[in-house]
Amino acid sequence: MVLIAPDSFKGTLTAAEVARALADGIRRGGGEAVELPIGDGGEGTMDALVATLGGEFRTAVVSDPLGRPVRARFALLPDSRAVVETAEASGFALLAESERDPWAASTRGTGELIVAAVEAGVSEVVVTVGGSATMDGGAGAVEALDDAGVEPKLVVLSDVRMPFERAPAVFGPQKGADVRMVKRLERRFDKFADAAPRDPRGVPMTAAAGGLSGGLYAYRGAKLVPGAAYVLDTVGFDARMRASRAVVTGEGQLDEQTLAGKAVGEVATRCRQAGVWCHAVVGRNELDDFAIRLLDFASVHEAGNEQQLREVANRLARESGVT
Repeated sequence: MVLIAPDSFKGTLTAAEVARALADGIRRGGGEAVELPIGDGGEGTMDALVATLGGEFRTAVVSDPLGRPVRARFALLPDSRAVVETAEASGFALLAESERDPWAASTRGTGELIVAAVEAGVSEVVVTVGGSATMDGGAGAVEALDDAGVEPKLVVLSDVRMPFERAPAVFGPQKGADVRMVKRLERRFDKFADAAPRDPRGVPMTAAAGGLSGGLYAYRGAKLVPGAAYVLDTVGFDARMRASRAVVTGEGQLDEQTLAGKAVGEVATRCRQAGVWCHAVVGRNELDDFAIRLLDFASVHEAGNEQQLREVANRLARESGVT
C-alpha cells in the first residue's frame, strides 16, 4: 500500500486534488493507494484537515483586509474544535495588486471568524496563519475578540519560526512595504508589544501572518505550534506511514523553505526516521542534489497539473515498485 500525503500546490490545486490525482495514477499502475491530504498551517490546511477528519464548513460575513464585507469560511471538526484560516478573511487573494497596503491592512476579519466559530458552539479554535495580506501584528484580530467579549482557547499553526520583531523586515517588503514603511511598521510592532500582557519579541513563531500569531500569543494566550507537525499528528500520519510500503508527498515548489518546517520536509524527515521510502512529486524543484540528499527522497519528479500528476504516479507504480 502507498500512502499519498501531499500539501496543496498553492494557487492551482488543493491538497485533496493532488492526492486524488496521484492515487489515481498509482491505482492505474496496479497499486493500492490511500489518500491523506496534509498542510503546514498555510493556505489549504483547513481544507486538508476537513478532507481527512470530516466535519463541515460554515460561512460568516466578516471584514476583508481593508474593512469591506466578505463572506468567508470556517470549519467545525467532529471533535468540537473549529478551524479558522487567516487567508479566508485577511488573505492576499481578497485584494487587487493595486490595493495592497501593509500599513492599512487589518486582521480584524480573522478575529471576526474566530468569534463566529465560538458562537457556533466551540471552545477551541485552531488558527492557520499562512497567506495573509496584513502587517498589523494581529491588532485587528485582538480588537475583534475584545469587542465580542469571547475568550476561546486558541491554537495557532505556524509555518515560520521567526520572532515577532522580525516580521516587518522579512514580510513587509513581500506585502508592499518600502524601506521607510518597514521602519514605521517596526515602531508600531514595538508599541503593540510594549503594551501586551506578555512580550512576543524573541519568541519563535510569533512573526507569522505579519505578526498575527504574535498578537494572539501576547494578548490572548494562544498556544503556538509548528503547523506541519501538528497536522501530521492530528491526521495520524505516523501510523499510516509505518503501515505503508512507500509514501508519495508533494507541494507546488520544492525549495529552501521545504527544509525549514514545511509539510513536505516534515513528511520526508519522519519517513527517513522510520525507514520508509519517500517520493516527492512537485510543481517545480528548486533544490540542489545536496539538499535533496538531506531530505533523503527516493526520487523527485516534477508535474504541473492533474494529468501530469497521474502520469508520474503511474510510472512510479510501474517502474519503481511503488505499489
